[in-house]
Amino acid sequence: MCNLSRRTALGLLAGVSALALGLPQTARAEALPIDLPKPGPRDTCPVCGMFVARYPDWIATVVFADGAAFHFDGPKDFFKFVAEVPKYAAGRRRDQITAMGVTDYYGLRPIAAETALYAVGSDVLGPMGHEFVPLASEAEAADFMRDHAGKRLLRFADIPADLPAKLDEGRFE
Repeated sequence: MCNLSRRTALGLLAGVSALALGLPQTARAEALPIDLPKPGPRDTCPVCGMFVARYPDWIATVVFADGAAFHFDGPKDFFKFVAEVPKYAAGRRRDQITAMGVTDYYGLRPIAAETALYAVGSDVLGPMGHEFVPLASEAEAADFMRDHAGKRLLRFADIPADLPAKLDEGRFE
């Protein structure tokens, strides 16, 4: 009988999951929690105009150097915004962003967007249909992909600028 601690067992599972999903072994095991301002009841998504606070399980947030925060009803619109900041926020540039966060699917807490994993093409839909589903760890990502028939798992840096629009069309490649 093997006597592994829960932490050791979860670490081994994360490593095996990373190998199975083709993720680099040097990848962070868990996304970093992040402290971000919360949207108010009248805050709207700068991409689609929806009231963001109505969708607390999907909120994504960008904070600029001057403290201005922009909130989104889901990561899909967040990625559209980040790809074309001046289009959605006149006079602002991507290099002025100081913090970016998304809501972890399982933990329902804000995590740093750059350290999250994103599942696409699953049976989980967001407020506007097909969505990037943020996950905090490789172990959670493996469970999610298995349980929700995810098609792709991506890191922040690997998300092509055209993928959010493809998700709107139900395309996941």
